[in-house]
Amino acid sequence: MAVDYRTLSFWHATVPDDLSPRVSLDGDLDVDVAIVGGGLTGLWTAWYLKERDPALNIVVLEKEIVGFGASGRNGGWCSALFPRSTASLERSYGREAALAMRRAMIATVDEVGTAAASAGIEIDYVKGGTLSYARSGVQLAAARAEVAEAAEYGIDPLELRGPQPAAGAIGASFDPNCASIHPAKLVRGLARALEQRGVVIYEQTEVLDFSPRSVTKAQGTVTKAPRTVTTTRGVVRCDTVVVALEGYGATLPVTKRRVLPLYSLMIATEPLEDSLWDEIGIEHGQTFADYRHLLIYGQRTADNRFAFGGRGARYHWGSSIKPEYDRSPRVFEHLRKTLGELFPMIGDVTVAHRWGGPLGVARDWHASASFDPTTGIAWAGGYVGDGLSTTNLAGRTLADLITGADSELLRLPWVNHASPLWEPEPLRFLGANAGLAAMSIADSEERVTSRPSVTAKLMGRLTGH
Repeated sequence: MAVDYRTLSFWHATVPDDLSPRVSLDGDLDVDVAIVGGGLTGLWTAWYLKERDPALNIVVLEKEIVGFGASGRNGGWCSALFPRSTASLERSYGREAALAMRRAMIATVDEVGTAAASAGIEIDYVKGGTLSYARSGVQLAAARAEVAEAAEYGIDPLELRGPQPAAGAIGASFDPNCASIHPAKLVRGLARALEQRGVVIYEQTEVLDFSPRSVTKAQGTVTKAPRTVTTTRGVVRCDTVVVALEGYGATLPVTKRRVLPLYSLMIATEPLEDSLWDEIGIEHGQTFADYRHLLIYGQRTADNRFAFGGRGARYHWGSSIKPEYDRSPRVFEHLRKTLGELFPMIGDVTVAHRWGGPLGVARDWHASASFDPTTGIAWAGGYVGDGLSTTNLAGRTLADLITGADSELLRLPWVNHASPLWEPEPLRFLGANAGLAAMSIADSEERVTSRPSVTAKLMGRLTGH
């Protein structure tokens, strides 16, 4: 049955694109680079590879359409957030490496806007920063600690703000390093710009497997056979393959335990009047969250809606990904209730769109960008929901790794980081869902005790905070 791609999300419903699938691969093919996955990791990698070497013959292989997954469905935060905190990176790699990673993420927020503009893509980019509300004494202490830590590192101009009555907050932090965008406009526009540069995109072409480059040594000679990507439509032979599947990597046997697909769900309201937004106190381009442990996130869209999401949907056995998992009435009801609790002045405003999808989580909550020149395999992912900006940094990094360029990016601590594999079932199922439950418990614990959650502290050791 044909998929109505308009129904995937609010972003897909409003992108200026008919979403008609491109042609599929038709037979075997020989190229320089084969990119598996038509999301932002793969497209940004193709973009920067073409900048470094315009002669490269590059194809993108996508099972559905470009932007089908998290790249087209996310919260629209182009932020400087990285899954592991600066403090955690400092403990693992040292202070200078941690600060370099933070500087690179901050610069990436601007790079996304600059690159989109250079490609002639209108993505509703407005760098309005992020307001994080503190709605209790415990949350205010967390905000103060975060601002103090940022000041100690001396990179982030994070600031503490006073009460935010509209959100029932006794204080807030403000981070200027975030832009709101329309993610489907970015990913769809980037695909069109790549085609103008000669990159070929095959859609409705499912990748079944890929094999590393084989090397044969005989009688003093070394023969390198190309690596192969096997699809439902033919075999692609290439020098380099870029695996850019994020949460959907769990659908391939070779990468099944490398990432865990964790679902995040969203709602979008009908547009609100400017006068109501003035009362709410959120400007165009601003994103918002608070200091609860079960994550929520939102933005004011270009057409004056709330686009609001959060975690809470359970992990499914065997890392399975199915269309029916994109929608959970229980989670949607929770999101609408939470949005009303944050901003009671919105009254009974209608929820016009409901959607969701899987993001990718590495076992140690550590995103990475890696390339093995021996096998010809490149990979990036494990963004834990922070991928709208991090995919761009990944694309630049992989392009440098693949072409052999020497850049400061290659000295960042996430380059060639190898995360442990996720445990086999049933341990993966039990652990992932226990972690989600623990975040809810942590929020309840803080409401009851008015003290920082012990449960959250224990979980923080597992999630890099």
